[in-house]
Amino acid sequence: MTNENVLEALKNVTYPGFTKDIVTFGFVKHVDIKGDKVVIVIDITSSAQEVKQQLIDDSTVELKKIGFNAVEVHVDAPQAPVQQSNSVSGKNIAPQVKSFVMVSSGKGGVGKSTTSVNMAIAMAMQGKRVGILDADIYGPNIPRMMGLNGQKPIIEGNKVIPFKAYGVEMMSMGSLMEEGQSLIWRGAMVMKAIEQLLRDILWSELDVLVIDMPPGTGDAQLTLAQSVPVTAGITVTTPQEVSLDDSRRSLDMFKKLHIPTAGLIENMSGFICPSCDEESDIFGMGTSKAVADEFDTELIARIPIEPAIRVGGDTGKPIVYFQPDSETAKRYQAAASTLIAFIDKINAEGGADNSAVQPTTPPGVSACSM
Repeated sequence: MTNENVLEALKNVTYPGFTKDIVTFGFVKHVDIKGDKVVIVIDITSSAQEVKQQLIDDSTVELKKIGFNAVEVHVDAPQAPVQQSNSVSGKNIAPQVKSFVMVSSGKGGVGKSTTSVNMAIAMAMQGKRVGILDADIYGPNIPRMMGLNGQKPIIEGNKVIPFKAYGVEMMSMGSLMEEGQSLIWRGAMVMKAIEQLLRDILWSELDVLVIDMPPGTGDAQLTLAQSVPVTAGITVTTPQEVSLDDSRRSLDMFKKLHIPTAGLIENMSGFICPSCDEESDIFGMGTSKAVADEFDTELIARIPIEPAIRVGGDTGKPIVYFQPDSETAKRYQAAASTLIAFIDKINAEGGADNSAVQPTTPPGVSACSM
């Protein structure tokens, strides 16, 4: 037996959740053959125990097929990270809010704002005091989705009173500027705007503030982590590989900012026919599960394409509130319950560590106010 024989056999071992084998991925790092015994070392990126065990079992089966009587498989995997949220030195510029949820995505157009609105309302329907901050500075869509498009806020002293709809408080940059106006801002200005939306809005004593972030992993996300102790992060994706690639970047951001990852929400996951209620797989379904396993988190919801979602978003009538018996609304409610349980767990374990994320604004850089 040679190393080439071993590697050829291991090409039959597919990495869980993917179509490629562990040899093609380059995960096989060492092969040692001694007579009818072989020892291999596999180095993977997932800390999930079930992934590790499946690779051991599958590799053992394939190597015994080619004649080895003794097979020893070692899988080097990262330790599951200690999930702690933090900001700069315990900084919290919105102390009246108990928990903060960052809703993020690696790319635009995946339904992040729709998720933020329906999850926030679902938590409010389950008895929580909830607010939603539209921090998507360049593309603020929350006012329209909440039926508040065109309304202007009331100023009380030096604070802005948030709107309220469907039991949820809401504020957005879109409500503070002229409709259709573009914001051509540099990073420092975006960072200042995020801070002011947290500090200068007269939020009530809230259980949860859901923060709809811009797509990507840039200044807005870093500023939020520096300004408040983020309790949980949610990544929104679609089933296509191009979206999943970007979702990995979003999940990696949570890890680097020490934000506890509540999980992924997969949008456009199947299609529900409005005539027969049958669910069809048109863009893929459940493909995010492998990515969730890779980052030791979970897929907390698969939200299908349902025409009522689009209508609700365009007309300011969110589906979870106006069609609570629909399949989509039920899935949002279940995801909201999962998120609430995750937040409770993080808070019970001590909440924010508040020590690791450091500010990156260069000295002397100024930012304009809203």
